[in-house]
Amino acid sequence: MTTATARARGAGHHLRQDVRAAGVTPLVGVFDMFSASIAAQHFDGLFVSGFGFAASHYGLPDIGFIAWPDMVGFVQRLRLAFPHHHLLVDIDDGYVDPEVACHVVGHLEAIGASGVIIEDQKRPRRCGHADGKLILPLEEYLAKLEMVLATRRDLVVVARTDAAEEKEMLRRAAALAATDADVILVDGVRSEHAVRRIREVIGDKPLLFNQIAGGKSPRLSLTDLTALGVDVAIYSTPCLFAAQTAIERSLEELKKADGMLPEASIGVADSTALLERNISRNHITGRDHVGLP
Repeated sequence: MTTATARARGAGHHLRQDVRAAGVTPLVGVFDMFSASIAAQHFDGLFVSGFGFAASHYGLPDIGFIAWPDMVGFVQRLRLAFPHHHLLVDIDDGYVDPEVACHVVGHLEAIGASGVIIEDQKRPRRCGHADGKLILPLEEYLAKLEMVLATRRDLVVVARTDAAEEKEMLRRAAALAATDADVILVDGVRSEHAVRRIREVIGDKPLLFNQIAGGKSPRLSLTDLTALGVDVAIYSTPCLFAAQTAIERSLEELKKADGMLPEASIGVADSTALLERNISRNHITGRDHVGLP
């Protein structure tokens, strides 16, 4: 297979095709292999959320604790289990240094990730929907972004700004759209009007919208987002927050029932069957086909 053919068949290429197609491409945030196993039954695209990974892997908030080898290891396990799904990975600020960002991008591309999101925050960083975010000078972020773009071969790169003030938000969105980044994200955008303004300034560059329960952005359907000119929707934490809700309720019921297990709709057989699909999927596809449709 020629290099050109291999690149054309990569995971990034297939995500790029879906992003450029009509309608909105939804990517659902997962926080561990079990949540991914469930989400993969319902959606073709998975999003590795920094918020969810920090919570599940470290039990810590999304304020910069993630070590890049941990993230790479998790994405490798995801790709082996789900070779046909889009897999977009949040790499925060690229783990500070541009050289580290490029190193991580190289690793992620080699193991078959579809794309990455890299932001313009500086340390101490925050969740995109939290207050108190600090951002790099635009020129410094653009230099980091250009290094990442020069490193990737097929990987989709989402350029993200966390600017909150409208004038600066639009200035940065326009600057990011002028690069070779594949998709633009303004995180924590607060209104439909703001989404329309961003759509105007980035031209025909694909636009990503991030929804998180309790976040700063409005709750919008895929139909709403299509009307606004959005191309990709990521849902950062539906699995994480659903798990928190269900676990709280289940343990409260267990206490109230004097330790008697309640009747459950999911049992050992159901859970085992879900996980056995991952084994079957790996045996059928093999490692040589990771990331291919």
